[in-house]
Amino acid sequence: MTKVDGRVERGNRTRRTVLRRAVDIASVEGLEALSVGRLAGELELSKSGVFALFGSKQELQLATVREASRIFVAEVLEPASGSADGLVRLRDLCEGWLGYSERRVFPGGCFFYGVMAEFDAREGAVHDALAEAQRAWLTELERCAEQATAGGELGADSDPAQLAFELVALMETANAMSVLHGETAPYARARRGIAARLRG
Repeated sequence: MTKVDGRVERGNRTRRTVLRRAVDIASVEGLEALSVGRLAGELELSKSGVFALFGSKQELQLATVREASRIFVAEVLEPASGSADGLVRLRDLCEGWLGYSERRVFPGGCFFYGVMAEFDAREGAVHDALAEAQRAWLTELERCAEQATAGGELGADSDPAQLAFELVALMETANAMSVLHGETAPYARARRGIAARLRG
């Protein structure tokens, strides 16, 4: 049996702690608000120790995006993984996303909605990581819509890509309005809109 190096385990624990704080900050203030010094100060860690975990601001930002993706998968995708393919899974994914935003898994609402606006017109590794995460989510919704169409649950003339686009628009608008106004009513409106769109 291999004994785990105590320093490695402490480093892993520290990394998890730093990234949890980083995703919370970024969801409210953006990825540019992250700095090694700020995270070290808030978490009462040494600046050199936190810097050693990431090495650069860009790597800290990329690690934060990866951690947010991991949380998103656990909160939205995994709970729907046992759902039947097609319309049921599509509904469960939409409800999972609305619940994830409404529960404020990230204090700023949906992590990706907030930081994509910060990086959408830029170039570079962080932009690419965010674009890939968004594309993967949209692709999963499209895949479910295609299955629902093939199974006769949606009209044969349905456009899966258009449907996925509209569902994301409803969900992200609910997130934005709820965060801005501090209200939960936008989620109810989004749920009604999604239900109507899936009936149609």
